[in-house]
Amino acid sequence: MLIVGRIINGLSVGIESAQVPVYIAEISPPSKRGRFIGFQQWAITWGILIMYYISYGCAQIGKNEWNDHTTANWRVPWALQMIPAIFLFFMMMPLPESPRWLARKDRWEECHGVLTLVHGQGDPNHPFVSYELQDIKDMCEFERRHADVTYLDLFKPRMFNRTIIGLFTQIWSQLCGMNVMMYYITYIFEMAGYTGNANLLASSIQYIINVLMTVPALLWADRWGRRKTMLIGSTLMGIWMFMNAGLLATHAEIIPRSERKQDVLSMKVSGAPAKALIAGTYLFVASFAPTWGPASWTYPPELFPLRLRSKGVALSTSGNWAFNTALGLFTPPAFANIAWKAYIVFAVFNVAAFVHVFFGFPETAGKTLEETEAMFEDPKGIPYIGTPAWKTHPVTGAMRKAEHGDIEAAAAKTAAIEKPHTPPVEEHEVSPNKQ
Repeated sequence: MLIVGRIINGLSVGIESAQVPVYIAEISPPSKRGRFIGFQQWAITWGILIMYYISYGCAQIGKNEWNDHTTANWRVPWALQMIPAIFLFFMMMPLPESPRWLARKDRWEECHGVLTLVHGQGDPNHPFVSYELQDIKDMCEFERRHADVTYLDLFKPRMFNRTIIGLFTQIWSQLCGMNVMMYYITYIFEMAGYTGNANLLASSIQYIINVLMTVPALLWADRWGRRKTMLIGSTLMGIWMFMNAGLLATHAEIIPRSERKQDVLSMKVSGAPAKALIAGTYLFVASFAPTWGPASWTYPPELFPLRLRSKGVALSTSGNWAFNTALGLFTPPAFANIAWKAYIVFAVFNVAAFVHVFFGFPETAGKTLEETEAMFEDPKGIPYIGTPAWKTHPVTGAMRKAEHGDIEAAAAKTAAIEKPHTPPVEEHEVSPNKQ
């Protein structure tokens, strides 16, 4: 039953983690989209922190003696997962439907109503409501040529670049090493000499850091832009990984396998180097939380056109969970066999992520989802790629003016951008069942 429960839970979390960013992206004002999707990541960090302390508290049940209540130390945390799930179920009922989904179903009156609610402060004649509605109409008109789509459409020439970007946004967020720091932090602290309650409490500090350091992203993510956020994050995380590798390489003692408590505990370090190792771990989490943490959920929904957005984000999210699983299997034998060199592996991944983002990830901050589509289809850009990534910039300021009724600001901002329905569509890229 435990296995069945885990399967059901995994499927449910997979669906939610793929669709929640899509919904938030489609209903948010463009100038605040990063902030609103970032709240999802902030909620995740709160959930991790709360469950850590619940599990820590429950671990004390029956600690000194075996009795009929001892199994409560794992049954209680598992049972408590039902509470937020039930709360979420009922709180989602009054939420409005995505205006872009309503538009695809030709429910234009409802679409206009939702746009009025979320963008017009109740005014159906608000200039930005009309602006957004026209953008959605233009996109829907273009996409009627692609009535039937499958996951294979994500790998056609015009979409392949975006699929790779979306996938690697989530893959790099795993390969940077953050979840290794979260999952195996107690082992790292034990190598630094912390055991028992001291280990568990010291480990919990990084979960607090994760919550607190996500807040700057909520405040300034849209102003910073997606590219700058991810580039800075990769740089800082790479530095801390190289630093920890250097500390362990020069100061750690490799423990013979026959003397290890567990195979993963392959090193021990003490004194000032141990404190520096812990500081480097905390700094790593503080670097991930305001950068790749929120950006990895904000960016993929902004990449894909309406007809493929759900499928594209679902595929990207599957990359996250696949590499999460792979790293869970890789890390223990890595620490056991290559010891401090495991940090070098993750440091190199951060360098690779920096290069990939710089040359391949265009800026989407401040653009409507339809304008992002036009950027990828720019006829003056690189074939099948669009505007070169390093030539793109956030335009949040102009979009904020447009949202307050200054549509001329938005017009000036997009004057050089082609409308999304203008690019020619090659016949072989249209689904054979097109209507």
